Amino acid sequence: MNDDVRNIVLGVIAAGVSAALGWVARTYLWKRRLRRKQAFFGLPENAESLLVVNRDPATSEPAVHRFDVFALLELSALIKDCGANVQVVTQDAVHQGFGERTEFCVGGPGSNRRMTAHMSAMLPGVRVNVDPEPGPDRGAFQIGGERYRMDPGVTEYVMLARLTAGQHRETRPVFLFCGQRAITNQAATRYLARHHERLHRKHGHHSFVLLLKVVNSQAYGPDVVELVGDVTRAAQTPLPAQATAPRNSHRAS
Repeated sequence: MNDDVRNIVLGVIAAGVSAALGWVARTYLWKRRLRRKQAFFGLPENAESLLVVNRDPATSEPAVHRFDVFALLELSALIKDCGANVQVVTQDAVHQGFGERTEFCVGGPGSNRRMTAHMSAMLPGVRVNVDPEPGPDRGAFQIGGERYRMDPGVTEYVMLARLTAGQHRETRPVFLFCGQRAITNQAATRYLARHHERLHRKHGHHSFVLLLKVVNSQAYGPDVVELVGDVTRAAQTPLPAQATAPRNSHRAS
C-alpha cells in the first residue's frame, strides 16, 4: 500500500469516525431535550393525558370555535412529540381529580366548567367577568388588585398556567389556557409550544401563572403575543371576602 492509498484510507476512516461521533452527540442532545420536555409536561413515553375541550358560547348547539380547534391541534402535536397518548373529552364530561394524568384545559370559565373548577380550587385570586351583556368589563380579568379589560381584535389577554397539586415530581401537571376570546387560547398554546424550554429553565417543576397580551389579533391572528408578567402569587392568593373594586384597570390603548 503506497502513501496515497494509505492517506485516502485514513481520511475515510477519520471521516467515518467523525460522522459517528457527530451522530452520537446529536442523538444524546436530542434525547436530553426530549427528556426535559417530557418532564416539563409530565408526559413520559406512553403516558396518558387529557385534552379538555370547551364549547363555543356563541352557539346554542354544542360546538367548538375554530380557533379552539387550532389550539387543540397544536397541543396534540406537543403530546405526540413526547410519545404520549391523549384522550379528548368535553368540558362537561370530566369527572375525575387531577394529578394522575397531565391535563390540558382550554377555554375560559364562560365556556368550560372544568376551567371554573380548576380556578376555584387553585387560583382563588382570579375573577373573570362572564356576563354575556355588552359592556366595558365583559370578559375582563381581575387578578389580585388589577383588572385587565379587552378591546376585541386590538388588545386581549390570556392566562397560561402550569399547576400541580403538590411538589412531587410524579404528580402530573394541569395546563390552563384561559383567554378572553378563542383566538387568545390558541395564542397561549402557541406561546407554550415556542417557549416551553425557557419556561422549564425558569420554573422547573413548580407551578406558575403567566398573563399574556395578544396584540392586534384582527391583523396578526394569534402570532403577536407579549408577556405582561408572572402573576403566580397574586393568582394563588385568595381575594378578600369583601373584595373592593380593583386599584388599577388596564385598558387597551
